[in-house]
Order: sequence, then structure tokens, then C-alpha cells
Amino acid sequence: MKFSAKEQYGLRAIVELARHYGAGPVSLSLVAQAQAISLAYLEQVVVPLREAGLLDSTRGANGGYVLARSPDAVTVGDVLRALDGAIVSFACVSDASNSPCRRGEGTCAARQVWEKVQDRLGEALDSTTLADLC
Repeated sequence: MKFSAKEQYGLRAIVELARHYGAGPVSLSLVAQAQAISLAYLEQVVVPLREAGLLDSTRGANGGYVLARSPDAVTVGDVLRALDGAIVSFACVSDASNSPCRRGEGTCAARQVWEKVQDRLGEALDSTTLADLC
């Protein structure tokens, strides 16, 4: 299993913003420099985070981005879902899957493993806040 570059960079960026929580807007150029992320790519990554209500933006000379909630109220799971919609998705266990597994629930020995992986990963990411990472 791999996390996309969008998820990795998005998490790094939002953690950087969490480190500056309460200090006012932070420019994306500062975040890009601190996290060694291309500014052009970072500009694309923050859009879904803002649309999900995790970030607020301010325009102008002193503008930039701030967390919309405190770092202890935002989980890693929140961030990853905002960026890609689902934390992890296995076709055979996902209710939203467009290509469900052809094997029935009772005939696939591996299904239980994928269910556990999906559940445990979700639990781990939903119990880890940005404050924990700072």
C-alpha cells in the first residue's frame, strides 16, 4: 500500500501550518520552503484542504493560510480524506466501490484481512491529530 504524493505533501504542508497555529496567516512560499515542496504543486494541494474546511485563506500582503480548527481538532484521517476521498479502499470491502469483488463474502478467505487492514488503518489515522505530529 502506498500513499500518493498529494497525500504525503498535503500532510506535510498542513503540519507545517499547524506549527504556526495562532500566529496568523502563513504564506505558501514559507510552507514550500520549510517542507521542500514545489510551490506550484503546493498551490494545487491546498485547494481540496480549503474546500474541505480544514484551511482558511487570506489574500493580500499579509495573507496566507491558517488552520480553520485547532491542531488537536484535525486528524490525519481528516486530511487524507480531504485530499483523496478515502483513506484506503479495497474493492472487495468498500461499500462505495464501482467494481465489487465477484467472490461472495463467505467464499473469500482474504476478505477478513482486508477488512481488518482498512479498519485498523482508519482507526490509527483518525486517532492521530496534527497536534500529535507537531
